[in-house]
Amino acid sequence: MTEDQPHILVVDDDTRLRELLRKYLAGNGFLVSTAKDAADARAKLGGLSFDLLVLDIMMPGETGLELTEALRKDRDMPILLLTARGEPDDRIAGLEAGADDYLAKPFNPRELLLRINSILRRQASRPPEPAPPQPVRLGPMIYFPDRDELRAGEEVIRLTTAEASLLRILAAAPGTTFSREELTERSKVAGNARTIDVQVTRLRRKIEADPREPRYLHTVRGEGYVLRPDP
Repeated sequence: MTEDQPHILVVDDDTRLRELLRKYLAGNGFLVSTAKDAADARAKLGGLSFDLLVLDIMMPGETGLELTEALRKDRDMPILLLTARGEPDDRIAGLEAGADDYLAKPFNPRELLLRINSILRRQASRPPEPAPPQPVRLGPMIYFPDRDELRAGEEVIRLTTAEASLLRILAAAPGTTFSREELTERSKVAGNARTIDVQVTRLRRKIEADPREPRYLHTVRGEGYVLRPDP
């Protein structure tokens, strides 16, 4: 096994087909694991990392469609569904469940290989997911951008819509100075530059120990406002 060798999990209750696919895909440069049903697949998925799942729909117990729907709740791994049923409604059901592609049995192994390679190329070309916004510490307070919440210990500090909008913008780029015009345009604060000044004053009363000598939300003379949180 090499670091760049894609790892595929083939799930099918047909022992003969499962073994044929294992040998064929392994012979074409893939690391291949197999599972006989959804329960077996779940066990494998719990302990190993896979780049793609080749999954039969019609299996006893939990079906491939049901497993696909369950996996899509917390996994972004590509899924290619296999089925003996090739009707349009069946294909649509598979795609709606979250599958990336669909191949009806019987199929040519070369077509399966082409589809797998196509999916993996698309996956590799996708831009990386942006990192989730990190909490911003303001002394005894912490602002959580992902849920737009300001807390002091267990207490949630209530923010108005305008205050929350300003804090969200400033916290997304700490150390960056925003002009009053930029804040007016990007926030939910209706009004003008003077309105921004008023809202900043109100926000300071909630995040600063002494709003007259702000430690975090600073005025940059002639330019605008900047948030400088604790490291």
